[in-house]
Amino acid sequence: MSSSSLPPLDLKNVQGDILTGGLPKKTETFYFFQIEPAYVRDFRTQLTQLLPLITTTAEVLNEQIPKITQSKKDAAEQGKAPRILEMSGVNIAFTHKGLILMGITDEIGDSAFDAGMLAGAAALGDKGTTSASGEFIPNWVPAFKHDIHGVILITGDRHETVDRKLAQIENIFCVGAHNALIHEVYRTVGDVRPGKEKGHEHFGFMDGISNPAVQDVTTNPFPGQETIPQGIVLLGREGDAPTIGTPPKPVTRPPWALDGSFLTFRYLFQLVPEFNSFLEHNPIPEVPDRELGSELLGARLVGRWKSGAPIDITPTQDDPDLGGTQIETTTSALLFPATRLIKTDALSRRTSNATTSRRIVRAGIAFGPEVTDVEKNGTLYGRGLLFAAYQSNLVNGFQFLQQSWANNTSFPPKKGTPGFDPIIGQAPDGGPRTMSGTNPNNQTTELYLPQEWVVPKGGEYFFSPSIPALKETFALAASKSEL
Repeated sequence: MSSSSLPPLDLKNVQGDILTGGLPKKTETFYFFQIEPAYVRDFRTQLTQLLPLITTTAEVLNEQIPKITQSKKDAAEQGKAPRILEMSGVNIAFTHKGLILMGITDEIGDSAFDAGMLAGAAALGDKGTTSASGEFIPNWVPAFKHDIHGVILITGDRHETVDRKLAQIENIFCVGAHNALIHEVYRTVGDVRPGKEKGHEHFGFMDGISNPAVQDVTTNPFPGQETIPQGIVLLGREGDAPTIGTPPKPVTRPPWALDGSFLTFRYLFQLVPEFNSFLEHNPIPEVPDRELGSELLGARLVGRWKSGAPIDITPTQDDPDLGGTQIETTTSALLFPATRLIKTDALSRRTSNATTSRRIVRAGIAFGPEVTDVEKNGTLYGRGLLFAAYQSNLVNGFQFLQQSWANNTSFPPKKGTPGFDPIIGQAPDGGPRTMSGTNPNNQTTELYLPQEWVVPKGGEYFFSPSIPALKETFALAASKSEL
């Protein structure tokens, strides 16, 4: 597949969650499923019934987002709150095991995808135990330790909208009937946080504002936002790079993989009361206001203030106006070593194409209840982030970011030994974590991190096919012969 000979990208061919930073949503359900082996052909035949429900990037950019924007504009002119528009979106993606079961055996060219996340959990730093036979068993939700063949993403303006759409999809695949074609492995629901916390993850920091712009897709980039080639996210397009290594490993993509993307899903639980307590008890020294000292520590750990304002632009106090502009800068991650996965924008821009290829487009959503007063002494209820990110190469993208940046105590290079990423960096075997660079008056002072505040409880790698691939390679016409 030569990117130079391809026609221009048609956004009607790309599933809508991939390039836009996520389908528009107030709530999102991730429906993980297995295909019943006895009904593989029937499942593939019924995919033709699902296809009209799949939301494309063209629909998101040309229909859904304009409707939302116009609704907000009309409400502002009338001095009213924006009207909630009934809206839903559907995407589907498959694991390597799912492709093999369906008889789609072409090598896509990604070793992480082929192996699956469970096989690489130890290398990612996830905690677990080793069996007598030497098998590593991560401390995950049980469902993610078993085979998953695919995931259906359903977004909407409210739970009822999503539930209706999911019921429609389950009816297509006869879920609940004697001859069900698929069965549910796990279901998890995320929601945009309420009120002034809208757009913030559970630690309180503005989320989803460091995605790169995509060439010829993003029409109005934010100030300083990097524009990346389409092939960093979409297979087969310009920029779809070999797996970085010594020497680099070339990748071979089958024609049907064009305009698809690899999805990383991580089920991340956040220990919010514990994190807040750590900030409260470790304010930055020499800051007269202790509360501000704690806020400053949090900002230096994350690389941004809670409003989203970059700390290298406003280093001593939050500036919500800057947070609202979504300004991107080139230095924050070099100054503040916490910015390695959630904030990889600056790191990717600091050198060459080798780091541009590390970029990912995130599309996750928070899950779980707000912190309650009874949790002052510790977390009692599950909450966190349904982390979803797209890239054309899992080895270059998410896997490298977690293993070689977040978990690497010597990254960034030439900065001494900055230590672990305090937010998502994981120490091997649950060992102690330290980092430097949090004290602006003494960058070499080490800070002891007593625990990991983000705890992975599952995950998987998926391939999100293009619309033509779903129609021509994945779905079967009813008249086709048996597999």
